[in-house]
Amino acid sequence: MKLEFLPEKALLLGDSLVVADLHIGFEEAMVREGNYVPKLLDRVVSSISKVLKRERPRRLVINGDLKHSFVPAWRERRELEAFFDGLSSYLGEIVLVRGNHDVGVGWIRKLGVEIVDSLELGRWKLVHGHRLEEGERFIIGHEHPAVRLRDEVGASVKVPVFLRGERLIVLPAFSPWAYGNDVTREIVSPFLRKFDVSKLRVLVPIEGEVLDFGELGRLTRVMRGL
Repeated sequence: MKLEFLPEKALLLGDSLVVADLHIGFEEAMVREGNYVPKLLDRVVSSISKVLKRERPRRLVINGDLKHSFVPAWRERRELEAFFDGLSSYLGEIVLVRGNHDVGVGWIRKLGVEIVDSLELGRWKLVHGHRLEEGERFIIGHEHPAVRLRDEVGASVKVPVFLRGERLIVLPAFSPWAYGNDVTREIVSPFLRKFDVSKLRVLVPIEGEVLDFGELGRLTRVMRGL
């Protein structure tokens, strides 16, 4: 089965396009807390639509945390309706692998979206990653993996990354607001304790390509030595 890591923070697995952690409604949640951030829903829809048009997958899989708030809200529902309306030209299947943020989303089945707790594609089992699961090879989200890159004058920027191993792939968050967890400093998800994360390769999607930064263990030692 074809496996390709795309610079748009998406994974092409056979005839399926896989993304994770869209966190639609994040901006609305910030407003309720008294903070203003600009809405980027159009950017999310445009990014996914561009990849769908180019790759023409039979299936779009959202690997958890389609939405952001743990409490269903009518404004968030409007955001989700706008999201799927923006993808209306896509004629393939859409599957949501339920994540810990995906509370009260059963109504999207009326829009033709299938909702599952896990999905097996070839030799891979897709789960969101917020709880332990039985299986051999997994593709997860949830961790929002990222690393800090530094230039020669010491300036740094945090960038999302893929983590890739023979039995585990961790997807970066697709949301432009999810800056990510620096995996050279800590691992958040208990799911990852099942694996030797030091052997996972760090793949950085940046400027239209995906760069291999080597094994996480080695990169961690290098970063801590700076």
